[in-house]
Amino acid sequence: MPPLSPPLERALSNEQELLADWLKVQVSASTMRADLISEHDLREQSREFITHLRNAMRSGIAFAPTSEVWAPVCEFLRQLSRERAHHGFSPTETATFVLSLKQPLFDQLRVQLSGDSGALMDSLWTANTNLDRLALFTMEVFVKSREEVITRQQQELLELSTPVVELWQGILALPLIGTLDSARTQVVMETLLQAIVRTGASIAIIDITGVPTVDTLVAQHLLKTVAAARLMGADCIISGIRPQIAQTIVHLGVNLADVTTKATLADAFTVALRRAGAQGPGATPL
Repeated sequence: MPPLSPPLERALSNEQELLADWLKVQVSASTMRADLISEHDLREQSREFITHLRNAMRSGIAFAPTSEVWAPVCEFLRQLSRERAHHGFSPTETATFVLSLKQPLFDQLRVQLSGDSGALMDSLWTANTNLDRLALFTMEVFVKSREEVITRQQQELLELSTPVVELWQGILALPLIGTLDSARTQVVMETLLQAIVRTGASIAIIDITGVPTVDTLVAQHLLKTVAAARLMGADCIISGIRPQIAQTIVHLGVNLADVTTKATLADAFTVALRRAGAQGPGATPL
C-alpha cells in the first residue's frame, strides 16, 4: 500500500471541518443515543479517533489488528467498544461510530478531486477499505465484551440463586430452584462447602422442591454434592422428593439408598433437629 495520498492527508488533517461534519452526521442519525452519551463526549471521542486514524494511515500500512502502527487505533476502539457494551449500546450503534465517518470524509475527497477520477477512486478505496476493517474490528470487540458481561451476569445469578440458609445451630438449608446443570452444580457445591466451613454445620438439607425435573444427570450432580459435603464432615438430607420425582429416580435406577430423603423441607428439618439433638448437648435456636 503506497503512502497516504495528499488529498486524503488533507482531508484527515482538516480536523475542524471534518469533525464538525462528522458530528452532524452522528447526531442526526437514527442510531444516535442521546440518553447514553452526551454530545460533548461524542465530540471528544470523534476528535481522538480522527487523530489516531490520521497518524496510522500516514504510514501507508493497511489496517491489521497486530500492526504496531495501528495499535493506538485498536486500543481506542477496544475501550470505546467495551464502554458501549457496558452502557447498553447495540452492535449497530457501536459500529456506526466508525462507518459514519465515511460520508464527511468522502465528501471532502470529492471536492478536492472533482477533476481527477482516478485519484478520487484510489483515495476512496483506501479510506473505505480501512474504515470497513476498523468497523469489523469494533464489532468483534463489542461482541466479545457483551459476551463477557452476559457471562458475568449469569455467574452472579447462579450465586444469587443458590443461597445457603442457617436454619438452626449446626443445620444448613440449600433450596434449589430451576435446572441443575454441571455449571450450576459446581456453584452449588462450592457455596455449600464454604458455608459448612464457615458455620461448622454438621447437617445440610438440600431442597429440590423448585427443581422441575430430575434425570440421571441431575441425580448424579446431587450425589456428588452429598459426597463432597460428607468429606467436609456434614451429613446431607435431600428434601422435596415429589411422587413423580420418586418414580423417575426409581425408573432411572439411581441409587439413593445411602442418602436420607424426605418429601418436604419441614420433614427434613424435623429429622435434622432430631439428629442434632442426638449428636450434642442439644440444639439451640439461632
